[in-house]
Amino acid sequence: MSNPSQLLLLADHIKLSLLERQRAQSLNLERNPAQDSNISRSLESFRESLAALESKSPDEEALPDLRAQYNDLFREFHGESSTTAEATLSQPNDLALREDFAHAQTRTSIDSSKRNTNTKNVRFRDNPSQDSLDSAEEANRAALFQERYRDEELPDPTTDMSNQQVHEYHQQIMQDQDDQLDRLGESIGRQRYLGMQISDELEGQIALLDEVDRGVDRHQSRLDGAKKKLNRVGEKAKANWGMTTIIVLITKQRDKHVRLRARKRECEAVNKVRKGSG
Repeated sequence: MSNPSQLLLLADHIKLSLLERQRAQSLNLERNPAQDSNISRSLESFRESLAALESKSPDEEALPDLRAQYNDLFREFHGESSTTAEATLSQPNDLALREDFAHAQTRTSIDSSKRNTNTKNVRFRDNPSQDSLDSAEEANRAALFQERYRDEELPDPTTDMSNQQVHEYHQQIMQDQDDQLDRLGESIGRQRYLGMQISDELEGQIALLDEVDRGVDRHQSRLDGAKKKLNRVGEKAKANWGMTTIIVLITKQRDKHVRLRARKRECEAVNKVRKGSG
């Protein structure tokens, strides 16, 4: 980064970082080590780039200003006093960053006396609606709700029973529960039987699918064998195409010669028949 314009932008970046650090200190915020590390790396990059620019272009007009800004920023970062550091921090090199610099320079302190320390006391009441009801509303409410709702307790059927009757009553309840359990057991048994039937049916279907799969494999192997044979025949036919053509032509010629001889014999036979009849 040996371009003066790039170094000026880097200087503005360091200025903004230092202003943000000053603002955090004025707000009594904890120091951020990561921010200090970033500023330190930026200053080191600024120093190295400035040295490279001085060795490459010693007659550069912006060198004195860049060197002065680096010195002020270095002193400000390390807490050293400088008469020009404040002016250097408050003035951006790029005028487009004026709003950012103005925002970074605003320091708002928290006034503890202005904090809202009012607390709200909440008082719980057994019947909070009574505070907002006047006498007429309370009378209407009392007429509408004559008494508070309470869960009704079921009467105990064994209150007027003797010990023998209580025993028989509990025996009857237990018998009813046993009957219900028996019916539940029968229902579970039927469900189990249906489940076993479904399982058997599924096993049969799986066996059929396995048999179909094996049949498909057999037919596929046969088709593969037939395909290989056809391929071999095709290859042989391509290799012996000339011989095959000659054999076909000879066969056709022989068939034609046989037909001609048969035709000649038929004609001779007809002539003999005609001579014999004459």
